[in-house]
Amino acid sequence: MQRACHPWATASLLSGRPDVGALMSLCEENFTFMGRLAPGLRHYRGELVSRQRGAIDLHLEIQEQARYTTQVRLTHIFVAQGCLEPRPDPDACLRVYHDARQVEVLNLKQSVLPLRKDYAHPALADKWQANLFLSKWLFFCLRQGHRFGQRPASGLQSAPDVPPTPCFVRS
Repeated sequence: MQRACHPWATASLLSGRPDVGALMSLCEENFTFMGRLAPGLRHYRGELVSRQRGAIDLHLEIQEQARYTTQVRLTHIFVAQGCLEPRPDPDACLRVYHDARQVEVLNLKQSVLPLRKDYAHPALADKWQANLFLSKWLFFCLRQGHRFGQRPASGLQSAPDVPPTPCFVRS
């Protein structure tokens, strides 16, 4: 079970009135989860796929690398019977701020939870919902064992119950 890292964030969630401080705290938590999921993110290029037995493949595409930021697309791809096109869901475009140790949701499309029809950047309530969804999703992916790359030499470490898994690079 996931522990609340920041009690004021939980209070903001329960009150239905998130504030900027709680949102920043949630973005820091997402950075921690992303660091466990992709510890070498600054050095990745292209598209990577994490495969776990009994789980949907997790796709990570590096869209942009800069000195202090990385822009990524994170998604599961579903292939439904009778559909010609595979469907990404959830499908998130994220900016990782390595210096500020935060992850910002730039765009989020998903059909599981009732977010507003389209993600309306930058309204606080919308950002809160999108980042809360991202936090839960990243935690879920870690619990399934998804991981890109190997343990970092220093910095964020994987939780003991989240073993490293093979990483496949798609050309």
